[in-house]
Amino acid sequence: MSRHVVVGAGGIGRATSLALAEAGHEVVLASKSGVGRELPGVKRVAVDATDRRALTALAEGAASLVNAVNPPTYTHWDRDWPPMAAAFLTAAQASGAGLVTIGNLYGYGPVDGPIHPGLPLAATGVKSRVRAQMWADALAAHQAGRVKATEVRASDYFGPDIQPQASVLQRFVFGPAAAGKAVRPFDGSPDAPHSWSYVPDIGAVAAALATSDLGWGRAWHVPSGMPRSLAQAAADAAAFAGHPAPAIRPVAPWVRGLLGTFVPVIRELDETAYQRERAFVIEAAETESTFGVTATPWQDALAATLTAMGVVPAVASSRV
Repeated sequence: MSRHVVVGAGGIGRATSLALAEAGHEVVLASKSGVGRELPGVKRVAVDATDRRALTALAEGAASLVNAVNPPTYTHWDRDWPPMAAAFLTAAQASGAGLVTIGNLYGYGPVDGPIHPGLPLAATGVKSRVRAQMWADALAAHQAGRVKATEVRASDYFGPDIQPQASVLQRFVFGPAAAGKAVRPFDGSPDAPHSWSYVPDIGAVAAALATSDLGWGRAWHVPSGMPRSLAQAAADAAAFAGHPAPAIRPVAPWVRGLLGTFVPVIRELDETAYQRERAFVIEAAETESTFGVTATPWQDALAATLTAMGVVPAVASSRV
């Protein structure tokens, strides 16, 4: 078995570390503080993700270096991501560890039809261009023979081992719907089909790429199950808790504009509004056929997530 370094101790970093450890590998999970809940078979250490020397030293002798970092502020990706991405590339090249980056679908920009990994990166916004450039730099280094690089691309994520506020689905849909309240989307169509990626599935794909020679030099999508529109996801969460399907009451544009004045992250939603205005469906057949990783069934993922959020299932409560 081999040694793997995962940097970023959020939900995806933890899921990746657990998947690697369960497969029998030696796993180091690094974060800025180096502390957190104990995970079986995983060693925690502290590292600054912008410190090239520290990352290089940590990655020495490792088969893979997984970038599962999430910048501290959503509004400053153009400032925060480049130094971290450069540090990971430097560390991978100097240490010989394969670089596995946890990415998203931003780099494709607006797409008509299913989103598959063969599409060109046609980013249209600031954050989207940052993500696209990160992969362009990693791929160029790979093609030049300086590193081995691959990228995991997931849609909006959810799962039981993350802070609910870190997931749009959990914070703005599952939470209110499971409490019997109306769901208040800021934009988009509540009936547009949308893919949601389950965090343990993201970790499973990242672990598969880190431990195989089949994935280098290209991006891979996370199998994400059947698409569920915002309205469908809300109804499913409400039904789990024993409530009728909630009302969907979009926030008025003028209210959204006012909120954006005080909460900058709301203004940032404009860049990715296209993801919520029409079908946004991920295609991951190649990942399934190559690595044997399939999506956790929606109802199972929903139940695990809501239970972790403290929602009591209607069936269980009726038996008490």
